[in-house]
Amino acid sequence: MSQTQRIVECNGRKITLIGTAHVSKESVEEVKETIKVINPDCVAVELDEKRADSIQNSEKYKELDIVQVLKRGEGFLLIANLILASFQRKMGQNVGVKPGDEMLAAIDVAKELNIPTALVDRPIQITLRRAWAKNGFMGRIKLLSTLIASAFSKEEVSAEEIEKLKKQSEMDSMMTELAEYMPVIKEVLIDERDKYLATNIWNSQGNNVVAVLGAGHLPGVEAHLIKMSKNEEVADNSEISSVPPKKVSSKIVGWIIPTIVIAVIVAGFVYGGTKAGSMMLTTWFLWNGIPAAIGTTIALAHPITVIVAFLTAPFTSLCPFIGVGFVTGIVQAIVQKPKVTDIETLQDNISLKGFYKNRILKVLMVFVLSSLGSSIGTFIGGADIIGQLADI
Repeated sequence: MSQTQRIVECNGRKITLIGTAHVSKESVEEVKETIKVINPDCVAVELDEKRADSIQNSEKYKELDIVQVLKRGEGFLLIANLILASFQRKMGQNVGVKPGDEMLAAIDVAKELNIPTALVDRPIQITLRRAWAKNGFMGRIKLLSTLIASAFSKEEVSAEEIEKLKKQSEMDSMMTELAEYMPVIKEVLIDERDKYLATNIWNSQGNNVVAVLGAGHLPGVEAHLIKMSKNEEVADNSEISSVPPKKVSSKIVGWIIPTIVIAVIVAGFVYGGTKAGSMMLTTWFLWNGIPAAIGTTIALAHPITVIVAFLTAPFTSLCPFIGVGFVTGIVQAIVQKPKVTDIETLQDNISLKGFYKNRILKVLMVFVLSSLGSSIGTFIGGADIIGQLADI
């Protein structure tokens, strides 16, 4: 048996786990050969329905509607998805393999042999939303900075280094680093998905199952399967299959800043008169509008979008239901409507130049930078008007 494989047996049932590097030629060949030799009752793959559809249908991104993405509140999710996919594509370029080729190979071989397949991974949207929801402010900053760094990294990975990713020692080292730097991210991306994958693999049909998954999940999934085989763990994913609801405290916090700001400005009019109140109102408007407009300008947005950012940021920052990025992103998408070529080249343009050149990526950059500018202005402007009230 290969060092990248594990076997779990229980009551006449056999589950063979194949740990892969997602951009490895050797992994593709190993997957094909193992399935043909074992000829299992079911082939389980580390994909969800959307990811399976995207690797089987390379034209899927042509159906993207950036306005609808923003309306669904999925701007940050799309950015994270694109950056992660781009990073894997860069790794695979040096070895002539696209991300997910080993999963596609497993599906194709299973189809050839008339073997049922099971998609056993958690939807990426839920995983990313859980990672975002469970992180605090600094955790979110680390997550965004890591994604941005990987997007613009020019580091090349050799075929030998990719193959090392399948070795236990290499994976242990990487998981340790991730756990130390971003423990919540490791919990959501690795630990929870180990449990999720193991449960769905365990619940797959047949007594002889082959499961294809990333090498980083191999030890964790095996451990969960062994516990399930001994009835020490229930094969149930209900607790990790949805985004945790917002706590009442976080909902209240969303209203605290707007309430304080409005109360301070009203107090300015009451105790300082029209002049003082107007000064505080102007301060709030400028501190919100200018940074949002600057962020939008840095993204080289259309002048209309910049004006909209300046005019709407002071109001959206007082409303927990809508952010300035939502408004500016939609305006940018309308005044400079993405072309078919922008959609066709979307995944190939994840670079600093690409974010300015590709109209869809520019919309996302406008969304992020205007939101960031408004957030900075909210805290500085809030502190400024409170200071003015104290001087009355």
